[in-house]
Amino acid sequence: MKVSVVIATYSMDRFEDFCDAVDSVLAQTYSPVELVLVVDGDEMVYERTLEAYGSRDNVVIHCNNENRGLSYSRTQGVKQASGDIVALFDDDAVAEPDWIEELVSTYRSTDAIAVGGKMIPEWVVGKPWFLPPEFYWLVGVTPPRFAAPGEEVRNTYGSNISFRAEVFDRIGEFNEDIGPQAGKVLQGGETEFCARMREDFGQGVIYNPGARVSHKVFEYRTDPWWLLVRSFWQGYSKRVMEGVIEDSGDNETLFLKRLLTHSIPNHLTEGLRGRSLKPLGQLFYLVLFTMAVGFGYLYGIARHGLNE
Repeated sequence: MKVSVVIATYSMDRFEDFCDAVDSVLAQTYSPVELVLVVDGDEMVYERTLEAYGSRDNVVIHCNNENRGLSYSRTQGVKQASGDIVALFDDDAVAEPDWIEELVSTYRSTDAIAVGGKMIPEWVVGKPWFLPPEFYWLVGVTPPRFAAPGEEVRNTYGSNISFRAEVFDRIGEFNEDIGPQAGKVLQGGETEFCARMREDFGQGVIYNPGARVSHKVFEYRTDPWWLLVRSFWQGYSKRVMEGVIEDSGDNETLFLKRLLTHSIPNHLTEGLRGRSLKPLGQLFYLVLFTMAVGFGYLYGIARHGLNE
């Protein structure tokens, strides 16, 4: 079972981190692995990538004619891939050596058409004390109580998700209007793709927490204002996605229910019983980020209406 891993990158500012990501995939315990590197329109990055990895037989390198964003780049990578399984990976992630081996083991032991793993944080400048674990998803990290091993979920994170090649044959491309790109704030390219997959195949993504990938959390991602703004646009994205994805709010409704019935009471109890103010501080930010998501959602309603 050949596995193709698609990694997109776009800037020299990220080149060292991109190389860390590439090297972690090249060091996998599993074989055969094909690595598809997509440079999103930057000639300098393309040249450097060719110098670093162009001589490897198992590496395919492609450069877009212009900057088109992550979703477009992933589609181009999938088109270049020749594996039975196609995995998505990000240029600021680092895979555990057995990452692909774990993904493949799930395909071999189940009838899965898609498998995803766990994202763990790599705090580049230290873990921010105020960030509640429930909101680790803001920085691309799997939060507590995400899912049980072997559970079918709508989607895992775009840095750690894989599909059988035939899924792309039937579902098609990633939606270019969704996902990171200059001037765009709508997130969730893999979410929208997985929703189409579930509608077509009647199956979601099997979660294997043993397939572990570290996500680098850079300093700017630990700034409270950045997290607040990201919360707002995540809320906006959720509202807009409801017009695209049937039942897209199910996961969010469950998340909100857990916040109200579990997270908030636990933080409050720990803060009142303990000698540390940390739980109360995290509770404050938990409420603040939740409100920001809510305001973003309302902004989405204001811009796009209730029934789109």
